[in-house]
Amino acid sequence: MNIFDGMVTLSNGVNMPQLGLGVYKMTDSEETIRAISYALEVGCKAIDTAAIYENEKETGEAIRQSGIPRDQLFITSKVWNTDQGYDATLRAFEASLERLGMDYLDLYLTHWPVADKFVDTYRAIERLYEEKLIRATGVSNHHIHHLEEVFNVANVKPMVNQIELHPRLTQEPLRNFCNEHGIAVTSWSPLARGQLMEEPTLQQIGLTYGKTPAQVIIRWHLQHGLIVIPKSVTPARILSNISVNDFELTPEDMMKIDALNRDERTGTNPEKFDEE
Repeated sequence: MNIFDGMVTLSNGVNMPQLGLGVYKMTDSEETIRAISYALEVGCKAIDTAAIYENEKETGEAIRQSGIPRDQLFITSKVWNTDQGYDATLRAFEASLERLGMDYLDLYLTHWPVADKFVDTYRAIERLYEEKLIRATGVSNHHIHHLEEVFNVANVKPMVNQIELHPRLTQEPLRNFCNEHGIAVTSWSPLARGQLMEEPTLQQIGLTYGKTPAQVIIRWHLQHGLIVIPKSVTPARILSNISVNDFELTPEDMMKIDALNRDERTGTNPEKFDEE
């Protein structure tokens, strides 16, 4: 199998798998456990969950059933908007750990930049890092101005920013800013929720290598140095998504895919989201 097993070294020296499984909208308990179990079985080493996904319990269960030593996996979760603020974040983290059945997380993120709270939320994440309850700090859906506000109080800059990113939303200014500040970028909705599967450019490139448009897109993320967490509950698709180690896109291919950018989101703009 051509399983991609590359790593991104975070600013504190921790190695994070560059390709993992996202579990957003995995709501059926048995299906979730099956999907995560299969991903682990075929070589996936990173699982990205969140409190709001309501599947942390299943994530922990699948990991325990796998028999893979905990220190060989990279587990990420996130604090939801209604639990933000300094003390509330610390409590939310403890609840996540309990649901997961773990005594530490590899990465913990602020899920969205809730106004008047996201800076204190990050301060709490820093404390968890200082107490060695997480191996790396991070945020999600933070624009440049959000990051700059965090920098004003942070002792340690976020090590990861997880943002919506795909060929229709390449986020180059934000990626460049993160790169300048040593922040690794994780792409959520990396396949634009399936909206790009009929894109002629991607189909044509895929034919060249005998790969699906999804595999081409995932390879594009990886070659840009991005961390990518495609979501699927289908075993064949999970395997396909991580079997991208046996081809490489040319600089011309990369430019053609970059040119698909339209600054189009499939999800909420962090400037406009409503607190829920």
